[in-house]
Amino acid sequence: MPLVTAGVVVLDCAEPEKLAVFYKGLLEAEETDSSANLVEIRAADGLRLAFRRDANVTPPSWPRPENSLQVHLDLLVEDLDAAERRVVELGGRPLEAKDGPGPYEERGYSDPSGHTFTLRTARQTAPKQG
Repeated sequence: MPLVTAGVVVLDCAEPEKLAVFYKGLLEAEETDSSANLVEIRAADGLRLAFRRDANVTPPSWPRPENSLQVHLDLLVEDLDAAERRVVELGGRPLEAKDGPGPYEERGYSDPSGHTFTLRTARQTAPKQG
């Protein structure tokens, strides 16, 4: 039995209920727990996120250097354009106007509370040859 098992990524925010709605819609997740100060969700692939109330939270300022990255989520998608439309529809906003450089396409966004995340295409794996 492992000493530590997978846990939950917790994002501090002023309004956990509203942020949970954003991520439930984006990840097609279900709410698994809720209290006065915390909402937890689970996506179909098992990813668990929680949103904890903190009235004094300061949203990240990325890409500006002051108070820049506090946490960063990478979310895999098949269709960047469709996923971007969904992010904006749910209240998120793009942070980068074009695809980033690298071996796969990716774009940066912030959720309605200012937490940053990246949508990137899932890398296609070719079958082994020989």
